[in-house]
Amino acid sequence: MSQAPPPSRRGLLLSLAAGATSLVPTWRARANPVFADFPFQLGVAAGDPVEDGFVIWTRLAPKPLEPGGGMPPVAAPVTWEVAADPGFTQVVRRGEALARPELGHSVHVEVAGLEPDRDYAYRFLAGGEASPPGRARTTPTRSAQPRRARFGVVGCQSYEQGLYTAHRRIAEEGLDFIYCYGDYIYEGRGAAAPPRPGSPRAHLGGEIYSLDDYRRRYAQYKMDPDLQASHASAAWFCTWDDHEIDNNWVGDKDQDGTPPEIFNLRRQAAVQAYYEHMPLRASSFPRGAGMQVYRSAAWGRLLDLNLLDTRSFRTDQPCGDKWATTCDAVRDSAAQVLGQAQEAWLFRNLARSQAHWKVLAQQIMVMDLERREGPEPGYNLDTWAGYAVPRSRLLAHLRDRRIRNTVVLTGDEHQHYAGELFRDSRNPVGAPLAVEFVATSISSGGDGMDQRADGPRYLADNPFLKFNNAQRGYVVCDVSPEAWRTEFKVLDQVSRPGGVLSTRAAFAVENGAGRLVPA
Repeated sequence: MSQAPPPSRRGLLLSLAAGATSLVPTWRARANPVFADFPFQLGVAAGDPVEDGFVIWTRLAPKPLEPGGGMPPVAAPVTWEVAADPGFTQVVRRGEALARPELGHSVHVEVAGLEPDRDYAYRFLAGGEASPPGRARTTPTRSAQPRRARFGVVGCQSYEQGLYTAHRRIAEEGLDFIYCYGDYIYEGRGAAAPPRPGSPRAHLGGEIYSLDDYRRRYAQYKMDPDLQASHASAAWFCTWDDHEIDNNWVGDKDQDGTPPEIFNLRRQAAVQAYYEHMPLRASSFPRGAGMQVYRSAAWGRLLDLNLLDTRSFRTDQPCGDKWATTCDAVRDSAAQVLGQAQEAWLFRNLARSQAHWKVLAQQIMVMDLERREGPEPGYNLDTWAGYAVPRSRLLAHLRDRRIRNTVVLTGDEHQHYAGELFRDSRNPVGAPLAVEFVATSISSGGDGMDQRADGPRYLADNPFLKFNNAQRGYVVCDVSPEAWRTEFKVLDQVSRPGGVLSTRAAFAVENGAGRLVPA
């Protein structure tokens, strides 16, 4: 294919305003449209890397916060390039995609034919404009024996509750990839202007329900330059949690008791907007109110990554989803966290895996933390602890199949945790069946503190729990065949610019040992 034309001066974007509709056929006929403003204001992203490629993403939005992103309701051509060098002097793949109005003028290109285990640069061109460049690394081949993988874990990034300093810092880490466990956006209404005390910024508009609502919320988040830097620094594996749709939703149920058929209309809008804004493959294309979020990936023979969906197929939270309590429904034999099909898929993957480390990349804590003060038990019922039978089934599978070197990566808690997993945490027998690292939030919860008031009690009442911290930040995992090392990164503040990053703690699990040790 020929090279993209040289950049031209910006012209006027054809609009939907009265009197401009007659110009739409001219737009359709133009191979090189021009825009009223820079069309790549939402940045670029890459995702789901494999040994010969990855997905690259962008969305044309010269007016990101306006309906339609400031684009007319017609498809626009976008050229994409992948290069072996950051300066794009060695372009190895090039093509053209259509940014379609039905998908918010987003573009998802599944690049293939690249070399394994190496860095590439990518960018998009449209209307004489070039996007910022991004970097992505292909995975080693399935049969390769890589000596190392170094990746990050991020999530829970409420725009209102803190700045995205953590994203800027993780972009500087030079990671192989990033796993986002979810809560990429938050659905709640904007705070009154000026923002609430301690809030550095506010959502636009009320609580979001429609496709246009969700698109504007994603645009507001993605305009953040620190988040754009994080996406541009490495390919992401993305999954969702609850706030991409509504707080604490599961299946076709929301927390307000909305009739399922009505809630599913909201889900359908949210699911489409999620796909439009994430670097996902066509295999995750929305189907009604759902989409395929659970999937697997590999980093040679070093890591098998099982990306889970703990929202779509889960039964309702027991005991009215009350905090720090329990009831008979916690032991319901019919309860599901993953649903039968996803659970069977996961169990097959774990049993067949020949990778050195088996990873469950998911959203809600597997450790059944005792959270209630006093002699009576009490759990967070929006975690695996509220679903005793599925939790026991998962851990029994690891035990009975003698599956070693299993690591669970989790989010949702807005705190850092590190702990060991036992089928019966109150009466642990033998070595742990797995270890769990819970990554804190990017911004949700505000500045935080080293440890909340209940933190020391959690550590005292749950001897399998080895670490707890309540600041903002992210996790970096440094993995070799000999050991898995996790570093808990924290910021001293996110309410103002200039937050200082430090490593609050590091823990390791040695090959075959199953126990956490300070690193």
